[in-house]
Amino acid sequence: MKQTPQDFSELETRITQEYATLSRRLQQTARFLLDHPQEVAFATVAKLSEQADVTPSTLIRFANSFGFSGFSEMQQLFRTRLVDELPNYTERIRAVRSATGETPDSTQLLWEFADANREVLEQLPGRIDPRCLEQALDVFDKAEIVHVMGARRSFVVANYFTYALHHIDKRACLLNGLGGMLGEQVKTIGKRDALMVVSFSPYAEESREAAAQAKQRGIPLVVITDSSLSPLARLADVVLVVHEAEVKSFRGLTASLCLAQTLAIALGVRQDKARDQRIPGHEAGTP
Repeated sequence: MKQTPQDFSELETRITQEYATLSRRLQQTARFLLDHPQEVAFATVAKLSEQADVTPSTLIRFANSFGFSGFSEMQQLFRTRLVDELPNYTERIRAVRSATGETPDSTQLLWEFADANREVLEQLPGRIDPRCLEQALDVFDKAEIVHVMGARRSFVVANYFTYALHHIDKRACLLNGLGGMLGEQVKTIGKRDALMVVSFSPYAEESREAAAQAKQRGIPLVVITDSSLSPLARLADVVLVVHEAEVKSFRGLTASLCLAQTLAIALGVRQDKARDQRIPGHEAGTP
């Protein structure tokens, strides 16, 4: 059984290689999909089938022939490609409007983002392995200083986590690369410290480098990322995989921030419990 393509580039290669073996209708579908990737990323099956002059079932059959469970699963590769290639929000907004013909108003967008983020928050506890959560807390608890790294979109999560650690009296340092000094900041991480890196596709090069250096030096590494196949996952001692909401190619941070808050407060609870146990004569649950 052939493996399902994991990204747009792999799908494009497979379509090109297998094009000659496809039926006439599927070849027609293949030409349309590769010639109009922007439209494919956002339009409905009904609209795409009309534009490609094929039936909706043909689009689904095409996706199935390349190992996808349905058209929407294959469509996600087209969306990811667009997000990676169009980092500028203005360009992405223009691409969405062009592909869908829609100009959503502010209230419609608010409902869409709220619904999408509510769904990922409901799924978050079931997706995080409790053992990994405890292992991450073990790493932070033992560390003298927790260093935190997050570039670009991930910076928000890293910055918040550092802020939260300060409020539970845990020594923490945000690796912000100010003045182009990221390399020097990474070198200050001590052997008894720990590093947490937050990174999502397309995985910032500076985050990869920081994680690689930590791995090389034997520094405990916790990673929050969006896939177990992330290049940072292979380097980490503990990996926490988070699936964020995506609306019209704009990915959120709600689940990651919720996880970061949980880690900080859970660590604070651990520290408070440990302090209580060190007080002579103190009994758990005693006012």
